[in-house]
Parts: sequence; structure tokens; C-alpha cells
Amino acid sequence: MAKRGALGLARLAAGALSALLGAGCAGLPPLAPAKDALSADEHLRLGASYEAQGLRKEAADQYAAAARRDPRLAAAWIASGNIAFESEDWAAAERCYRRALKAAPGHPGASNNLAMVYLARGKDLARAESLARVALQGAGPLEPYALDTLANVYAREGRWDEARGALARAEAAAPVVDAGFRARLERTRRAVER
Repeated sequence: MAKRGALGLARLAAGALSALLGAGCAGLPPLAPAKDALSADEHLRLGASYEAQGLRKEAADQYAAAARRDPRLAAAWIASGNIAFESEDWAAAERCYRRALKAAPGHPGASNNLAMVYLARGKDLARAESLARVALQGAGPLEPYALDTLANVYAREGRWDEARGALARAEAAAPVVDAGFRARLERTRRAVER
């Protein structure tokens, strides 16, 4: 019986101490949310690392954090758009690429990727062609990708000679080491040669 009494007394003391501590904390100001210690570029790099590991949700979260940190960082919007594009979320991809173009007007990657959204939807092909042409103006290493987009726009419109010409230029400029893009060019070739 004495054992039970001591146990009850210990519980009572613990409860009283907890109540006192809780009441003391109630007067303290609430904790401020933790500040984000990473820069926009660091979020972008972390997102790319997650994406390389196949962690798409985590990558998307990091790209969104980068865009929040610096809304003028076109690369963050493009990366977010690419995740949406791969998920066939055309509306989200379009929003992201438009934000990238707002941050960096005429950006070749954003222009080409937005053209690809219109192409995937099968509408606004005139706008897709215009965007692919803008992408070509400053494309540099993106030139074969923009040419492939243009070839697909032409093929969709039945402009076969122009499609074959753009495809030939894309194949000539395509990087040898990008097997995924080479496979995409082969799909374009099959579409153009019907």
C-alpha cells in the first residue's frame, strides 16, 4: 500500500511540475518559423541532385523553394516546368515556362519548352512555331532540341519538306552522347517519313 501511495505522489508531483512548466511557457512569444538557410541557387542544385536520384517530389519541392527565394531565377521555373511536363501536367508546365519567360524574356530553353507544351496539347501550333523560332535565335547548345520541336510542329501541320529540313539540321547538330535525344529524333524521323 505504501508503494502505491508513493507512486501516486510521484505522479501528482510530475503533473504539477508539468502544469507549472506549461503555464510558464504560455507567456513566452511563439517561436518564429525557421529561416531558410539555403540560397535559391542552392535549392536549385539540391533539386537537381534529388531529380538525378529519381526523387521527383523532393526535386519539385526544391525547385519551388528556389523560385520562392528568387522569382527572377528562370532556371528554377524551367526545372519546375520540366517536372510538370514529364507528369503531363500541361497547365502547370505552361505556367512555369511562362514565369521563366517573364523572368528572362526570350530564354531559349523556356521558349522551346513552352513550344513543346503547345505541341503536346496539339493546339496553338502557330504560337509553338513562333516560340521554337525564338529559341533558335539564342539557342547555342539547345539548337538541335529547338530544331526537333520545329520539325514536329511542321509535321503536325503537314509541312513535310520543312519538317524534313528541320529534322536534318537537328540530327546534324545533335550531341552524340545524348542517347535519349537521339531516340527522340528517331521518333521524329518516323513521324516525318510517313
